[in-house]
Amino acid sequence: MTLIPEAPALTFLATLSVDVGEPIDAGITPEGHRRIVPITGGTVSGPQIQGRVLPAGADYQILRSAELTELDARYAVELDGGAVIYVHNAALRFGAEKDIARLNRGEEVDPALIYFRCSPRFSTASPEWTWLNHTIMVGTGRRGPGSVEIDVFTVS
Repeated sequence: MTLIPEAPALTFLATLSVDVGEPIDAGITPEGHRRIVPITGGTVSGPQIQGRVLPAGADYQILRSAELTELDARYAVELDGGAVIYVHNAALRFGAEKDIARLNRGEEVDPALIYFRCSPRFSTASPEWTWLNHTIMVGTGRRGPGSVEIDVFTVS
């Protein structure tokens, strides 16, 4: 008899509401169609951490196909107590060609139509928040006009 292992538990950490600027289209490169989306600010709100997204960094995207986008966002947040946390968020966004095209044009698309999952890594020098340096996180995302919302969960 084969035992099915128990899945790790997820605990909600925070929602990152990330404001973004107009995409910079770098064109079709050997890796795929590249876009750079500037990160201009935002908020962090959750039961454990609150703060703001700093206006620095970008989401370095590769449009792998008309349905699949690979995301590589790198930016910083400042918590209410002053601690700065570097965020490196790798993600996949998948949906029907017409829905992804609408997202890429900055239009509203029902989040239920888009598979948007991520694995953010946090890094900080703050003694109070060092546990973030060695904690695996996963998240779900929603892209709206001018912003991205990411619900981040810690994995036990």
